[in-house]
Amino acid sequence: MKNRTEYQEKLQKFIPQTFYNDLDGEQQKFIKLIASVYIFTFQEFRQVVEIARDLSMWDEGSLADWWNKNVQKDEERKNKKKVLQQLNAYSNQLKSAAKKYPEQGLERPKKREKGKIVLKESDKNIFGWCPVASEKTVCCNLKTIDAVENCIFGCSYCTIQTFYKSETVFDNNLAEKLANLKLEKDRKYHIGTGQSSDSLAWGNKHGNLDALCKFAADNPNILLEFKTKSDNISYFIENEVPPNIVCSWSLNPQTIIDNEEHFTASLENRLKAARTIADKGVKVAFHFHPIVYYSDWKTAYPAIAQKVQALFKPDEVLFISFGSVTFIKPVLKKIRKLGFPTKITQMELVTDPHGKMTYPDSIKIEKFSTMYKAFSNWHNKVFFYLCMEKAELWEKSFGYVYNTNEDFEKAMLADVFSKIKL
Repeated sequence: MKNRTEYQEKLQKFIPQTFYNDLDGEQQKFIKLIASVYIFTFQEFRQVVEIARDLSMWDEGSLADWWNKNVQKDEERKNKKKVLQQLNAYSNQLKSAAKKYPEQGLERPKKREKGKIVLKESDKNIFGWCPVASEKTVCCNLKTIDAVENCIFGCSYCTIQTFYKSETVFDNNLAEKLANLKLEKDRKYHIGTGQSSDSLAWGNKHGNLDALCKFAADNPNILLEFKTKSDNISYFIENEVPPNIVCSWSLNPQTIIDNEEHFTASLENRLKAARTIADKGVKVAFHFHPIVYYSDWKTAYPAIAQKVQALFKPDEVLFISFGSVTFIKPVLKKIRKLGFPTKITQMELVTDPHGKMTYPDSIKIEKFSTMYKAFSNWHNKVFFYLCMEKAELWEKSFGYVYNTNEDFEKAMLADVFSKIKL
C-alpha cells in the first residue's frame, strides 16, 4: 500500500509535464488506471499520453479501444515492455502509411483564435531575411516584410500560431518604414509579405496594401510577392497595380483544404481569383507547399497541375514552388495542446538540416519528382524551385541543382524580371 501511495504521488507530478490535462475525462481515467497497473516511468507515461492525444486528433479511435483489443486482461506488469512496444509499433504504422481522411471529413474548429485586431506604433524592424534562409539548404535568399502579425486563417500546420498569440497587429508606421528602407538601386530583390500573415486575407485594412503597392512602384528593382490562401483580390481589381507585383497562391487538393486549411478559400476560388488577377495583367505564381502525403496525393496533386496549365499561359506565371510539411518542435507541441482534429501530424518524422521535423527523403523525392513531371510542358517556360530543401533532393527530383544560394537567387530574378514589363 505504501508503494502504491508513493507511486500515486509521483504520478501527480508527472501530469503537469504532459498533455494529460488536455485529454477528456474518460481518457484521463483510463491512463491513470493502466499507469498504476504497469507503474509507468515518467517517459513511459508521457509517451502513452502523447499517443492517446494523437489517436484522438487523428480520428483513429481511442487508446482504450486499442488497449482493450490488443492487450490480454491477464498480462502482468512484467509484460510492460512488450505492451508499450506494440503500442509504439501501432502508432508508427499509422504515421508511416499515407494517411486517409474520413469520407465525412474531420470536425472543423469553430473559429480561428486570432485575438484582438490592433493598430500599433513601434520601432520594430519590418524588413529582413526569410526566417528559414540558410546555407544548409538551397535557398532563394528571399527578403520579407512583416506588414501584419498574425493570421485570420487556421491552417493546422502553420508556424504563425506559435509566434503571435493574443492579438493581430497592424503597423501604424508601415508606409514610413517602407519609405525609409535602404535598398541598393543596382540590385534586384525578391521580397515576400506572407511570412507573418496571409498577404491578402485582410484586404487593404489600415492602408497596408496602399503602402506596399507604393513601395513597389517606388522601387522597380524589387519583385514584391503577395502570398495567399484567400480569394480577396478586390484591391487589385479596383486599383492600378505596379508591374513588379506578383500574387501567389498556395494550392492543395480540396480534401486538404477542407481538413487542414480552415477558413481559407476553396481550391476553385483560389484558381478563379488567380485567373481574374491574370486577366488584369498582374503576374501570378503558385506554391504547392506543403504537399501532404495522403492516400490520394499521387492523383490529386497532378490533377491540380493540369488545371493550372489549362487555365494559365506560361508567360502569366512567374514561378512554381514545391515544399513539404515541416514542423519546429513548438508547433508540434502547440498542435497537440490545441487538440483540434487533424491528420497533419500523422506522419513519419525525421530531422532536416535545420533541426526541424519533416518527411523522410524518399517520400519527398517521390512527391517533388511527381509534381515536376506533371509540369513537364512548362519546364523551360516557368521557373521551378524547391523551398527549404537540400541539394540532394533537387538533384533527385529535378535533375539539377544550383551551386550556391546566390546562383539560385540570380537565376530566379533574371527569369522572373524577363517577364515583367516595367
